[in-house]
Amino acid sequence: MKAQHLQFVLHVVEGRTRTGSSWPTYITQHGDLQMSLIDKALKANQTYTKKHDRKLGAHPTPKVAVVTCMDPRLSDLPEILGLPHADLDVIRTGGPAVTEDVLGELVVSTRVLGTKEIMLLNHTGCGFTTFTDEELNTKLATLTGDASPAPMRFFSYKDPEQNTREQIEKVRSHPWIAKEVPVRGFIFDVETGLIREVHRASRDAAA
Repeated sequence: MKAQHLQFVLHVVEGRTRTGSSWPTYITQHGDLQMSLIDKALKANQTYTKKHDRKLGAHPTPKVAVVTCMDPRLSDLPEILGLPHADLDVIRTGGPAVTEDVLGELVVSTRVLGTKEIMLLNHTGCGFTTFTDEELNTKLATLTGDASPAPMRFFSYKDPEQNTREQIEKVRSHPWIAKEVPVRGFIFDVETGLIREVHRASRDAAA
């Protein structure tokens, strides 16, 4: 076992012993005990169960499917959109990229769960605009010394508006997503909190 790993394990054991807690604790470089965020979340969940709304156990009936980025600034969608949790079927992915998996989830959302609208919510300041797939593949292969996963598809992009229009076309062209289901694209401004719509490119302009 590497010395660094052994030291980490000893810190975990020592932390448990000193606190008498069943929750893993870790010793920081300053000698302070610290619980991991995941373990804090698990501990908090025990308190949450006392106020959990058991009605949420019923079959969900969302009204809008929202595809948005994994960026934490878009986590509070009910507040951002002014819609209750129950109305939102949220699909989160990096970018957000409309992958084959996302398309499958949208098919299930509209055909099985019964959502009636699709909202593609991009945002400004996205981390996926700060690199290209080629750059990140090269960087990670160098960093890890293992190039076997390359080339990985990260769905990086540069222009949020163009990315949104491409998403609209990709979703709209899927044969299993009903034509009567509106597919609309938007960009959330992380500085102002405003959402503006990006309209589908006209066929004349595309030609």
